[in-house]
Amino acid sequence: MKDKDMASAASPRSHGDREEIARLLPAPAETRLSPEQHLHHKERLLNQIDNDRAGQSRPEPRRMPRFVVPATALALACAVAAGITLTGHEQDDVSAQRDSTVSMRPAAALLDQISAAAGKRDTPVVRDDQFVYTRKKIREADLTSGTAVLSPLKDFEKWLSQEPGPVRKQGLVRTDGETAAINAELGDADGTPAGMSRPTYRWLSSLPTDPDELLTYLYANTPLIEEREPDQAVFDTIGYLLGGVMPPDTAAALYRAAAKIPGVTDTPKIQDAIGREGIGIAREDTRYGNRTEWVFDREDFTFLGSSSTLTKETPYGKPGTLLSSSAEIGHGVVDEAGHRPADADAPEANRAS
Repeated sequence: MKDKDMASAASPRSHGDREEIARLLPAPAETRLSPEQHLHHKERLLNQIDNDRAGQSRPEPRRMPRFVVPATALALACAVAAGITLTGHEQDDVSAQRDSTVSMRPAAALLDQISAAAGKRDTPVVRDDQFVYTRKKIREADLTSGTAVLSPLKDFEKWLSQEPGPVRKQGLVRTDGETAAINAELGDADGTPAGMSRPTYRWLSSLPTDPDELLTYLYANTPLIEEREPDQAVFDTIGYLLGGVMPPDTAAALYRAAAKIPGVTDTPKIQDAIGREGIGIAREDTRYGNRTEWVFDREDFTFLGSSSTLTKETPYGKPGTLLSSSAEIGHGVVDEAGHRPADADAPEANRAS
């Protein structure tokens, strides 16, 4: 989850309305959303209900098409989001803008170093019958009260099935000791196959390793949400894929692809959710007023975590309000969901990408 995009306004609602809406929303522990994506969808659903009550007409949402490469609709475009893709002249315009703005700016130079380091890392090859284990520390904002209220730091663990699919049970997630199943994506009656919303090691290995080809694929296959900037959508998709166990060539290509996205900047000094200082790569969605940052170790350029922050005044917070924050603690490969790798409790164990 995220899984990190908020609507620009919110109307007052009664406590009963919010309870009913909350009941209709999927449980956060069973979704593939990042914290900021979950909050965004929640707020969009509330806004849509307000609009319907006001008698405003809204276009019928279009479902995301399936693509040749196994990929279901991203969780960031599930149930409450309308998905579209860039095609034809729109794709050409995006490519032209991207090519015209790419240069060896500081962010691109830093991502080149991060990419080179990622390509040299030794990572285990994962079998289809195994599970990739991820452990993080996370903080996330709750909007139930109408104001962003940041949670305490939580321990988060995930076991993701590596079966090509389709699978009805994608794995397990455990937050502060409470364990829940990760079910198939909404609409996947026969189960969810490997793809963008369930990135298995084998699927990641199938992605193009040429950064231009990879970026073209990401722009074509990343769902968009109304006002959201396409460049930000692709940047967040790359961030969603980072941090786990993945082929070194794929990790290197993702970073080089990110360097070509317009608006990407570097942040010389930044911290993850547990206070580890590093260097950052960031991008702001100026339409939504949301800034996403990735944190990297200064010495070996490993991925330490990410965060999402408001950059505009909203009903639920002022500029600078933290919406989510994470710190990568460890990764590994296990034979059974719910089991930890032998060194899972070692500090900063097995940071993979």
